[in-house]
Amino acid sequence: MSEAPHHRIHAIRYARHERVAAENFIGGDDHASPMPLDYFVWLIERDGMAPVLVDTGFGAEAAVRRKRTMIRPVEEGIRAIGVDPASIEDVIITHLHYDHAGSLDLFPKARFHVQDDEMAFATGRSMTHKTVRAPFDAGPVAQMVHLLFGDRVVFHDGDEEFAPGITLRFLPGHTAGLQGVEVSTARGPVLLASDVAHLYANLVREMPFPIVVDVPAYLDAHKRLFELVPGIDHIIPGHDPLVLTAFPAGLAPDVSRVDLAPLQPIGDLV
Repeated sequence: MSEAPHHRIHAIRYARHERVAAENFIGGDDHASPMPLDYFVWLIERDGMAPVLVDTGFGAEAAVRRKRTMIRPVEEGIRAIGVDPASIEDVIITHLHYDHAGSLDLFPKARFHVQDDEMAFATGRSMTHKTVRAPFDAGPVAQMVHLLFGDRVVFHDGDEEFAPGITLRFLPGHTAGLQGVEVSTARGPVLLASDVAHLYANLVREMPFPIVVDVPAYLDAHKRLFELVPGIDHIIPGHDPLVLTAFPAGLAPDVSRVDLAPLQPIGDLV
């Protein structure tokens, strides 16, 4: 049996949202201290093969409308590490919230990979509830339907091998069809958890982020993360500023290499 390939992972920050700790946990937090969110896309670099992008972020219009601070547009962040967005052939969409599935037109050659349950959720009866649909933008969801009719959407049903060294992991709770991406690296498996947990603190405190459609499933997904990888250092949450500061710097500002070990254990920082 051949050894799994060792891929490299670039976490590319593109935006930020200033907020306080009480806003990041169901039940709140006793402290009013700042606890901002960072927004990322992730680029998996593979030897001898085309890179794979995980999520597509949002653009300037959504940033203004939702009062987020754009640090650098997604396409510029991708170019900063030497990849032309227009050349990307495969994009894994972890879920269809506005900050993970906007800007789809930046990738005109790409196939978009999504879970069956997520597409059904984002286009079905659940969206009749304003609270549930609030993190979705209708435009990108409709665009994904158009891409489906253009034969550019690939559906996945639960855990599946995506490519050698890349495995999709079905981890619902935050949304009905969220998928993480487990990547083989030189330091072992690294799980791009996306919004299975926005922050390492959500994992450590076992307290969900307030945007969640199924709390028991969300907490079960947390447990499963630790079953899939050796420990918290191998989990990359969706929005934690520690991802940028705790891991070695990447090829450009606002980029970190999460395939490399953190500069000190994550557990010491949370």
